[in-house]
Amino acid sequence: MKKIISYPAFFHEEDNGYWVEFPDLPGCVTQGEDLTEATLKAHEVLGFFLDDYELSALPSSSDIKSLDTPESSIKSLVVIDLIEYRKKHNNKAVKKTLTIPEWLNEAAQKENINFSQLLQEAIMEKLDLN
Repeated sequence: MKKIISYPAFFHEEDNGYWVEFPDLPGCVTQGEDLTEATLKAHEVLGFFLDDYELSALPSSSDIKSLDTPESSIKSLVVIDLIEYRKKHNNKAVKKTLTIPEWLNEAAQKENINFSQLLQEAIMEKLDLN
């Protein structure tokens, strides 16, 4: 499953590089010494900013064509696959307790099955996140 989204951003040129703002996401800003670094950091800050939102409740994104570009600025879309971002950046483990029949536990242990890994793989497959 992919959740590819894009938001328009303004890259404002200054003496020491660029600073970036997302008009649809107040407070989502970053900067870079050059346009390449600013673009990479814009991608990074977009993922970080949107990570707190449920996928079904992401802020709406303006049509980039409808936005007036401020003077001395570049208007561009910043694109991110939020599922991939979360896989890469949100690996904090949480403990889950589960119950299975004793006979199944014994059979799995004999086969050296890693329960945590198996559960993660099964959940990702069920949610089509592979």
